[in-house]
Amino acid sequence: MRRSGCRRPRRDRFCQEQAVTRFRNNSDRLLEVTLQNEKVLAIAGSMVAYTGAIKFEKSILGGEGIFGALKRKVTNEGMQLMQTSGTGTVFFAQNAAEITVIPLSGEKMTIESSSLLAYDTSLKTGTSFAGLRGAVSGQGLFSTTVEGQGNIAVISRGNLIMLEVTPSTPLRVDPDAFIGYKGNITQEFVFDVNWRTMVGEASGESYQHKFSGQGVVFIQPAER
Repeated sequence: MRRSGCRRPRRDRFCQEQAVTRFRNNSDRLLEVTLQNEKVLAIAGSMVAYTGAIKFEKSILGGEGIFGALKRKVTNEGMQLMQTSGTGTVFFAQNAAEITVIPLSGEKMTIESSSLLAYDTSLKTGTSFAGLRGAVSGQGLFSTTVEGQGNIAVISRGNLIMLEVTPSTPLRVDPDAFIGYKGNITQEFVFDVNWRTMVGEASGESYQHKFSGQGVVFIQPAER
């Protein structure tokens, strides 16, 4: 039996015991994936080293189907993915960003496409409309949805932070710090515009992303 995908104590809150996993943190900024005649999808160019008999191929659809790929193509937001297959160990990294492995057990997670490093091919991906949040933050009109059984590796500037949302405690997040969310959550874009904004004396936090319901929101301690 292989070990769980999360190793470090400070990341344990994201972990769940699973019988089989291929992902683990070799270090805070290096993802290690062990393949045994298996496949994994990752951002193109994120491989930094590997051992064994490994093959790298361009992936066009990335598990989200033709319709999702077309939506990204029309808005020029396509994710450049590669399929990694074979037997061996592959190491992934991206711009020295922090990496966190999040296991999904039949859940659905919505994540900014730029924060997704790698994921199991057993997971189904799709697109969701990000609306004003994506337009204002510069992340694009669509976010990526990931659901099913498997692991995803998420990158962030600084340690990934998980904040709980409950019906009695909605959460407001700066769009530039937002990474993703999962659970029964609704989202809306909130403007905080007053006379100070009009005369150029605003705090710089004139718009936020509001999350309500039950679930968790992932953010990074830095703005894009």
